[in-house]
Parts: sequence; C-alpha cells; structure tokens
Amino acid sequence: MTHCTLGRPLGRECGIGADMGDYRRVSELQDTSPAAPGSPAGRTPAAAPDASGQPPVKPVIAAAAAKRANASVMGMIIALVVSIAAFLPIVLMNPAPKTDGYRPNINVSAVAQNAAGVAGFTPVAADTGDTFRANYARWESGAGSGVPAWEVGYLTPKDSFIGLVQTRQANPTWLLQQTKSAPVTGTRNAGGRDWELRDTGKGEKSMVLAERGTTVILSGSATLDEFSSLAAAVAKSLESNPPAGEPVATPGATDSPSASPSP
Repeated sequence: MTHCTLGRPLGRECGIGADMGDYRRVSELQDTSPAAPGSPAGRTPAAAPDASGQPPVKPVIAAAAAKRANASVMGMIIALVVSIAAFLPIVLMNPAPKTDGYRPNINVSAVAQNAAGVAGFTPVAADTGDTFRANYARWESGAGSGVPAWEVGYLTPKDSFIGLVQTRQANPTWLLQQTKSAPVTGTRNAGGRDWELRDTGKGEKSMVLAERGTTVILSGSATLDEFSSLAAAVAKSLESNPPAGEPVATPGATDSPSASPSP
C-alpha cells in the first residue's frame, strides 16, 4: 500500500494514486450523463420514419384550370341544346306518313291462268274480296325442292300472313318441309272440307287438304278463324276448277277450223 505525506508527495506511487482517482471521476461523469430529450434513459433514440411511409400527396387542380374545365363542359351542353332546338322544328314539320305503305296489286286469277299450262292443273285463285290481300302469286319450278308448286301469299285482316302452296307431286318429305315438321293436332272444317290441322306450338300453323288430284297447304301465324276464312275461299275455287290431269284451257286459246280435205 502506498502512503503519501500531506502537502508533499514522497514518491512515484503517490502520483499514480492521484491519477487513478481522476480517471474514476471522469468515468462516473460519463455514466451519469443526461439522456436525450424525449427518449427513455439508457435507450438509443428511435430512427426517423422512412419517407416512403408517408401518405401520398393528392394533386390539387389550380382554380384557373378547374374553371376552364367547367367552361368546356358547359359549352358542350349549350351546343347540344342549340342543335336539338334547330332540328326539332324540321322533324315536327315532316310527320310520318299515315298510309300503310306500298301494296302491290296482284291479280291472282290472271297469274293462275298463265301458270295453268305449265302446272298441268288449274291453280286455285281464291276470291277473298277485300278481306285478304295477295302480295305475290307465282309458279315455282321446284328446282330446289324437286316439287313444282303454285304459291300465293296473303296478308290477313289482322296483318298476319298465310302462304298457300298447291302441287300435284306432293311427297312426305316435301310435306314436312312445308309444315315445318309440325305434328297433326286434329282436323278443322272449312268450306265443307275437313282440313288436316298441324301446329308447331310456337305460333306457326298449317292446314292441309288433298282434293281433286292436288295437295293444298295453308301455313302461317294467323288466327284459326282467319285460316278458316281463307280455306273456305280456297275450297270454293277448287270446286270450280277441273281435276288435275284433265285438259286445261289456257288464255287466248281458240278452236281453229279444220282444213277441208282437198279433192
């Protein structure tokens, strides 16, 4: 153990002891230094938050730009209103026509007489008066179906349609094609004849009659009452025509005098 005399050191050991005391005081001062403000004593302050964690900055439209955008929208609306106001009087001054449109004037009887020589029978030309309007009448050679036929289209009083087809060469396949494979659902009397009734169940109906060597089919979406009215007129026309296979008189045909035998 080193001893020192008061007021005066006796040797090197006394100087070393004094230096060690100074080092201890410095160490104690360092250990008791005040903690950083806002953080617990003895802990390292937390790092600052990363910049990427900040909420995104919302863009702000300048007042002048917003005013210009609103002005463009209002301009478009005003232009649209002006355009409508300009064309509206023109539309009102030109109302839709009140007529039913073009209606062809088909002389079914004349066309039937012209087709008689090719058909080999006199096609039906139902006298329907002003009740049913024919919109076509023609002889179809049967190039596609293999069955030549007489065809007439009728517009009904209720603006429906009934198509008439007549042929002397009907076969089961052709019959199914004309009736859209509809099953037989019964019979319906019209014009004193029992017509075979076929119904698809989807609005399309057919009435079929085999009479005087030909087969007549009426098909369409009309009501059964309209079918019956047209079928009665067709049956009446069939009665007045000669059976198929008999000589058919063609328009313009005249009997020429036979030549007298020469002496």
